[in-house]
Amino acid sequence: MPELPEVETTVRGLEPVLLGQRLTRVEPRRADLRKAIPVDLRQRMTGAVVTALSRRAKYGLIDTDRGDTLVFHLGMSGRWRVDPREILPHDHLLLETEAGRIVALNDPRRFGFLDLWATDDIANYPPFLATGPEPLGPDLTAAYLLEALAGRGASIKAMLLDQRVVAGLGNIYVCEALHMARIAPSRAAGRLSLVRLERLVEAIRTVLTAAILAGGSTLKDYARPDGELGYFSKQWRVYGREGDPCDCGGVVKRRTENGRSTFWCPRCQRG
Repeated sequence: MPELPEVETTVRGLEPVLLGQRLTRVEPRRADLRKAIPVDLRQRMTGAVVTALSRRAKYGLIDTDRGDTLVFHLGMSGRWRVDPREILPHDHLLLETEAGRIVALNDPRRFGFLDLWATDDIANYPPFLATGPEPLGPDLTAAYLLEALAGRGASIKAMLLDQRVVAGLGNIYVCEALHMARIAPSRAAGRLSLVRLERLVEAIRTVLTAAILAGGSTLKDYARPDGELGYFSKQWRVYGREGDPCDCGGVVKRRTENGRSTFWCPRCQRG
Protein backbone atom coordinates (compact mmCIF):
# COMPACT_ATOMS: atom_id res chain seq x y z
CA MET A 1 0.00 0.00 0.00
CA PRO A 2 1.38 3.46 -0.84
CA GLU A 3 2.41 5.18 2.38
CA LEU A 4 3.06 8.83 3.24
CA PRO A 5 6.21 9.26 1.08
CA GLU A 6 4.49 7.73 -1.95
CA VAL A 7 1.44 10.00 -1.55
CA GLU A 8 3.68 13.05 -1.03
CA THR A 9 5.66 12.10 -4.14
CA THR A 10 2.41 11.69 -6.05
CA VAL A 11 1.14 15.13 -5.02
CA ARG A 12 4.44 16.73 -5.99
CA GLY A 13 4.33 14.95 -9.34
CA LEU A 14 0.82 16.21 -10.08
CA GLU A 15 1.51 19.79 -9.03
CA PRO A 16 3.37 21.00 -12.17
CA VAL A 17 0.67 19.49 -14.38
CA LEU A 18 -2.46 20.65 -12.53
CA LEU A 19 -1.68 23.70 -10.40
CA GLY A 20 -3.24 26.85 -11.83
CA GLN A 21 -4.86 24.93 -14.67
CA ARG A 22 -8.52 24.89 -15.66
CA LEU A 23 -9.99 21.40 -15.94
CA THR A 24 -11.67 21.09 -19.32
CA ARG A 25 -12.49 17.41 -19.01
CA VAL A 26 -13.40 15.43 -15.90
CA GLU A 27 -14.38 11.88 -16.73
CA PRO A 28 -15.16 9.27 -14.07
CA ARG A 29 -15.08 5.97 -15.97
CA ARG A 30 -16.97 3.90 -13.41
CA ALA A 31 -19.45 4.56 -10.62
CA ASP A 32 -17.34 3.36 -7.71
CA LEU A 33 -13.97 2.25 -6.38
CA ARG A 34 -13.88 1.14 -2.75
CA LYS A 35 -16.93 3.33 -2.34
CA ALA A 36 -19.16 5.29 -4.70
CA ILE A 37 -17.59 8.13 -6.66
CA PRO A 38 -19.61 11.34 -6.07
CA VAL A 39 -22.28 11.45 -8.77
CA ASP A 40 -21.75 15.20 -9.24
CA LEU A 41 -17.95 15.04 -9.47
CA ARG A 42 -17.95 15.75 -13.23
CA GLN A 43 -20.33 18.70 -12.86
CA ARG A 44 -18.53 20.29 -9.91
CA MET A 45 -15.00 19.98 -11.29
CA THR A 46 -15.36 20.57 -15.03
CA GLY A 47 -14.29 24.16 -15.69
CA ALA A 48 -12.78 24.60 -12.23
CA VAL A 49 -9.24 25.90 -11.73
CA VAL A 50 -6.88 23.90 -9.51
CA THR A 51 -5.66 26.25 -6.79
CA ALA A 52 -3.59 23.95 -4.56
CA LEU A 53 -2.40 20.38 -4.11
CA SER A 54 -1.45 18.94 -0.74
CA ARG A 55 -1.42 15.84 1.43
CA ARG A 56 -2.95 14.89 4.77
CA ALA A 57 -1.78 11.57 6.22
CA LYS A 58 -2.10 9.10 3.32
CA TYR A 59 -4.67 11.20 1.44
CA GLY A 60 -4.04 13.53 -1.50
CA LEU A 61 -5.98 16.80 -1.77
CA ILE A 62 -6.71 18.81 -4.93
CA ASP A 63 -8.35 22.19 -4.24
CA THR A 64 -10.32 24.16 -6.82
CA ASP A 65 -11.53 27.74 -7.12
CA ARG A 66 -15.10 26.56 -6.59
CA GLY A 67 -14.43 25.77 -2.94
CA ASP A 68 -14.28 22.03 -3.53
CA THR A 69 -11.44 19.67 -2.64
CA LEU A 70 -11.02 16.40 -4.47
CA VAL A 71 -9.81 13.89 -1.89
CA PHE A 72 -8.07 10.79 -3.20
CA HIS A 73 -6.74 7.68 -1.50
CA LEU A 74 -4.55 5.30 -3.49
CA GLY A 75 -5.61 2.17 -1.60
CA MET A 76 -3.49 -0.89 -2.35
CA SER A 77 -2.69 -0.37 -6.03
CA GLY A 78 -3.64 3.16 -7.04
CA ARG A 79 -1.40 5.60 -8.89
CA TRP A 80 -1.80 8.63 -11.12
CA ARG A 81 -0.42 8.47 -14.66
CA VAL A 82 0.62 11.69 -16.39
CA ASP A 83 -0.02 12.09 -20.13
CA PRO A 84 -0.60 8.38 -20.73
CA ARG A 85 -0.02 7.16 -24.28
CA GLU A 86 -3.23 5.18 -24.07
CA ILE A 87 -6.14 4.93 -21.67
CA LEU A 88 -6.09 1.61 -19.83
CA PRO A 89 -9.06 -0.42 -18.54
CA HIS A 90 -8.17 0.44 -14.93
CA ASP A 91 -7.87 4.20 -15.52
CA HIS A 92 -10.95 5.12 -13.52
CA LEU A 93 -10.76 8.94 -13.58
CA LEU A 94 -9.40 11.22 -16.30
CA LEU A 95 -8.59 14.89 -15.75
CA GLU A 96 -7.63 17.03 -18.74
CA THR A 97 -6.40 20.63 -18.47
CA GLU A 98 -6.77 23.56 -20.82
CA ALA A 99 -3.10 23.06 -21.66
CA GLY A 100 -3.95 19.63 -23.05
CA ARG A 101 -2.29 17.64 -20.26
CA ILE A 102 -4.06 14.50 -19.01
CA VAL A 103 -3.74 12.67 -15.70
CA ALA A 104 -5.39 9.31 -15.13
CA LEU A 105 -6.08 7.64 -11.80
CA ASN A 106 -5.27 3.97 -12.30
CA ASP A 107 -6.35 1.45 -9.65
CA PRO A 108 -6.53 -2.21 -10.72
CA ARG A 109 -7.67 -3.51 -7.32
CA ARG A 110 -10.05 -0.60 -6.70
CA PHE A 111 -9.24 -0.29 -2.98
CA GLY A 112 -8.72 3.46 -3.31
CA PHE A 113 -11.44 6.07 -3.39
CA LEU A 114 -12.40 9.55 -4.54
CA ASP A 115 -14.46 12.09 -2.62
CA LEU A 116 -15.40 15.77 -2.70
CA TRP A 117 -15.43 18.00 0.37
CA ALA A 118 -15.71 21.73 1.03
CA THR A 119 -12.19 23.18 1.07
CA ASP A 120 -12.82 25.50 4.01
CA ASP A 121 -14.13 22.57 6.05
CA ILE A 122 -11.45 20.01 5.13
CA ALA A 123 -10.27 19.74 8.75
CA ASN A 124 -13.66 18.19 9.50
CA TYR A 125 -13.44 15.60 6.76
CA PRO A 126 -14.39 12.45 8.75
CA PRO A 127 -11.12 10.50 8.35
CA PHE A 128 -9.18 13.56 9.54
CA LEU A 129 -11.12 14.24 12.72
CA ALA A 130 -9.27 11.70 14.85
CA THR A 131 -5.98 11.77 12.92
CA GLY A 132 -2.79 12.55 14.80
CA PRO A 133 -0.15 15.14 13.91
CA GLU A 134 1.80 15.05 10.67
CA PRO A 135 5.17 13.37 11.26
CA LEU A 136 7.02 16.05 9.29
CA GLY A 137 5.16 18.91 10.95
CA PRO A 138 5.97 20.85 14.12
CA ASP A 139 3.31 19.14 16.24
CA LEU A 140 5.08 15.79 16.35
CA THR A 141 7.45 16.17 19.28
CA ALA A 142 8.90 13.86 21.89
CA ALA A 143 6.82 15.66 24.52
CA TYR A 144 3.65 14.98 22.51
CA LEU A 145 4.51 11.27 22.16
CA LEU A 146 5.37 11.00 25.85
CA GLU A 147 1.89 12.22 26.74
CA ALA A 148 0.08 10.29 23.99
CA LEU A 149 1.79 7.00 24.89
CA ALA A 150 1.68 7.35 28.66
CA GLY A 151 0.52 4.13 30.31
CA ARG A 152 0.13 2.32 27.00
CA GLY A 153 1.19 -1.33 27.12
CA ALA A 154 0.87 -1.87 23.36
CA SER A 155 4.09 -2.11 21.38
CA ILE A 156 5.67 1.05 20.06
CA LYS A 157 5.32 -0.28 16.53
CA ALA A 158 1.57 -0.79 16.94
CA MET A 159 1.14 2.68 18.40
CA LEU A 160 3.06 4.35 15.57
CA LEU A 161 0.84 2.57 13.05
CA ASP A 162 -2.24 3.92 14.83
CA GLN A 163 -3.31 6.92 12.73
CA ARG A 164 -4.83 8.51 15.83
CA VAL A 165 -1.33 8.82 17.29
CA VAL A 166 0.67 9.86 14.21
CA ALA A 167 -0.73 10.53 10.75
CA GLY A 168 0.39 8.66 7.69
CA LEU A 169 2.99 6.24 9.04
CA GLY A 170 2.94 2.76 7.52
CA ASN A 171 4.71 -0.52 8.07
CA ILE A 172 7.83 0.07 5.97
CA TYR A 173 8.76 3.41 7.45
CA VAL A 174 7.94 2.47 11.03
CA CYS A 175 10.30 -0.53 10.76
CA GLU A 176 12.99 1.70 9.29
CA ALA A 177 12.59 4.50 11.85
CA LEU A 178 12.61 2.14 14.82
CA HIS A 179 15.82 0.58 13.55
CA MET A 180 17.44 3.98 13.05
CA ALA A 181 16.40 4.96 16.58
CA ARG A 182 17.63 1.59 17.95
CA ILE A 183 14.27 0.82 19.57
CA ALA A 184 12.78 -2.68 19.66
CA PRO A 185 9.45 -2.83 17.78
CA SER A 186 7.97 -4.88 20.63
CA ARG A 187 8.92 -2.37 23.33
CA ALA A 188 5.92 -1.21 25.38
CA ALA A 189 5.17 2.29 24.10
CA GLY A 190 4.47 3.68 27.55
CA ARG A 191 7.90 2.67 28.81
CA LEU A 192 9.93 4.79 26.40
CA SER A 193 11.80 7.71 27.94
CA LEU A 194 11.73 11.26 26.64
CA VAL A 195 15.32 10.84 25.40
CA ARG A 196 14.42 7.77 23.35
CA LEU A 197 11.33 9.46 22.00
CA GLU A 198 13.43 12.42 20.90
CA ARG A 199 15.64 9.98 19.03
CA LEU A 200 12.57 8.34 17.52
CA VAL A 201 11.05 11.61 16.28
CA GLU A 202 14.35 12.52 14.63
CA ALA A 203 14.54 9.07 13.00
CA ILE A 204 10.97 9.29 11.69
CA ARG A 205 11.69 12.62 10.04
CA THR A 206 15.01 11.46 8.61
CA VAL A 207 13.53 8.29 7.11
CA LEU A 208 10.48 10.01 5.63
CA THR A 209 12.51 12.87 4.18
CA ALA A 210 14.95 10.46 2.55
CA ALA A 211 12.08 8.37 1.17
CA ILE A 212 10.37 11.40 -0.36
CA LEU A 213 13.63 12.52 -1.99
CA ALA A 214 14.02 9.01 -3.40
CA GLY A 215 10.49 9.04 -4.83
CA GLY A 216 9.12 6.54 -2.34
CA SER A 217 9.53 2.78 -2.23
CA THR A 218 8.48 0.80 -5.26
CA LEU A 219 6.37 -2.16 -4.26
CA LYS A 220 4.26 -4.36 -6.51
CA ASP A 221 1.94 -1.69 -7.88
CA TYR A 222 3.37 1.73 -7.04
CA ALA A 223 5.05 4.09 -9.48
CA ARG A 224 5.41 7.86 -9.52
CA PRO A 225 3.07 9.91 -11.74
CA ASP A 226 5.80 10.27 -14.36
CA GLY A 227 6.09 6.48 -14.55
CA GLU A 228 9.44 6.34 -12.80
CA LEU A 229 9.91 3.89 -9.93
CA GLY A 230 10.73 5.06 -6.43
CA TYR A 231 14.12 3.81 -5.31
CA PHE A 232 14.09 4.22 -1.53
CA SER A 233 13.89 0.42 -1.30
CA LYS A 234 17.59 0.43 -2.16
CA GLN A 235 18.18 2.29 1.11
CA TRP A 236 16.15 0.00 3.37
CA ARG A 237 18.08 -0.78 6.53
CA VAL A 238 15.94 -3.71 7.70
CA TYR A 239 12.64 -3.90 5.80
CA GLY A 240 12.59 -6.85 3.41
CA ARG A 241 16.10 -7.87 4.49
CA GLU A 242 15.49 -10.94 6.63
CA GLY A 243 18.75 -12.83 7.13
CA ASP A 244 20.94 -9.96 5.90
CA PRO A 245 23.65 -8.47 8.10
CA CYS A 246 22.76 -5.35 10.04
CA ASP A 247 25.24 -2.48 10.07
CA CYS A 248 25.87 -3.27 13.76
CA GLY A 249 27.05 -6.81 12.94
CA GLY A 250 23.78 -8.50 13.88
CA VAL A 251 21.34 -10.27 11.59
CA VAL A 252 17.98 -8.87 10.49
CA LYS A 253 15.02 -10.89 11.73
CA ARG A 254 11.41 -11.03 10.60
CA ARG A 255 8.17 -12.00 12.29
CA THR A 256 4.56 -11.81 11.15
CA GLU A 257 1.70 -10.48 13.25
CA ASN A 258 -1.84 -10.10 11.92
CA GLY A 259 -0.59 -10.56 8.38
CA ARG A 260 1.98 -7.77 8.70
CA SER A 261 5.74 -8.34 8.74
CA THR A 262 8.08 -6.73 11.24
CA PHE A 263 11.79 -6.50 10.43
CA TRP A 264 14.33 -5.64 13.10
CA CYS A 265 17.78 -6.41 14.44
CA PRO A 266 17.78 -8.08 17.90
CA ARG A 267 21.37 -6.98 18.51
CA CYS A 268 21.00 -3.20 18.20
CA GLN A 269 17.28 -2.83 18.85
CA ARG A 270 17.16 -4.04 22.43
CA GLY A 271 15.64 -1.08 24.21
